[in-house]
Order: sequence, then C-alpha cells, then structure tokens
Amino acid sequence: MMRDLRDLAERLIAEEIRQNKSAGDSPTRAISLVIERLRPDLMTLMGRMGFRALLSRALARASAQAAWLSALHVNSDGSFEGLSQLELETHVDSEAIAHGRTVLLAQLLESLETFIGEAITLQLVRNIWPKVPLSDLNFGKR
Repeated sequence: MMRDLRDLAERLIAEEIRQNKSAGDSPTRAISLVIERLRPDLMTLMGRMGFRALLSRALARASAQAAWLSALHVNSDGSFEGLSQLELETHVDSEAIAHGRTVLLAQLLESLETFIGEAITLQLVRNIWPKVPLSDLNFGKR
C-alpha cells in the first residue's frame, strides 16, 4: 500500500480527533467519524450498495495487515458490526487498534482512488477536510 495513503489516513484520523473531543476517548471512535464524514458523498457517488462494497473490499484487504479487523463485518447500511470500544479493548491493545484503523482507512482511500481516480478522491477529501494539508502527498507517483 502506498505510504502517502497511510499518511493521509493518519491525517484524517488526527483531524477528526482534533475536531471532536469524544473521538480521542475511544481508539475506534475516530475511524467511525471519518467514515461517517465520507458516507454521504460516497453514497451519492456509488449508491448504498456501492458504498458497502467499497467498504467491504477495504476491510477484507486491511484484515490481512491487522488481524483484529477480521472480527468486523460491514452491515447493509455500510456501518460496522463489531467496532464497539468495549468489545475491542478487552482483546486488542490500543496500538494495534490505531494501526488497524489507519490501515482500514488507507485501504478505503486506495479503493476509492482505484474506482474514481486520484483527482476526484483528493477533491472529495479537500471538500470534507479543507484544513488537512495534501500538497506534500505524492499520489500517482508509483
């Protein structure tokens, strides 16, 4: 996976934690907030089933890098089942959760870039998170 996508994922998660004090209370809350912020635009672009398929694909790919993600399931509405803080914190340490949420979001961004292209993906991110710096990322320079 491209390092810049991981960097972008970390920036988006950090921005959600910065904007929403409650996001810092739970290792899983920030990823939920990022995905919820993406949901309306992605559902408009791809429909409910397309959004669910994109998220399911990202989850399957990310599970290979963060084993605890394999316990999650994407519901028909695109929400995650098994992402409860209490469920995870008893079985997974916070460092592994932080790694997994970054990998999951990076996989989602990579899937999105594959399907709609780099320019539209970056524009979508800019529209939702205008304060997150993107100019130093090297998308498409593989």
